[in-house]
Amino acid sequence: MTSNLNFKSPELFGSVVFRPDFNSFKTINASQAWSLFLTGGREDKELGSSPQIGLFFTSILLALATSGFSGTLILQTFFPG
Repeated sequence: MTSNLNFKSPELFGSVVFRPDFNSFKTINASQAWSLFLTGGREDKELGSSPQIGLFFTSILLALATSGFSGTLILQTFFPG
């Protein structure tokens, strides 16, 4: 069995964002952005192509930030230190 895969190519094990065929200044969706973040830039389609997954992760992040800010604000109001 022969394979024409070039294991010596620097793009094979490197980050996806440095591959020549990755982006060409196209807009990526939230799922691709979260996939790149969670895999350390190794894969942009790990979470799939559905934009709802990216929206879900973004909503969780915004909810955590909002609850942390409002929780701190409420605690500072009732327990001034």
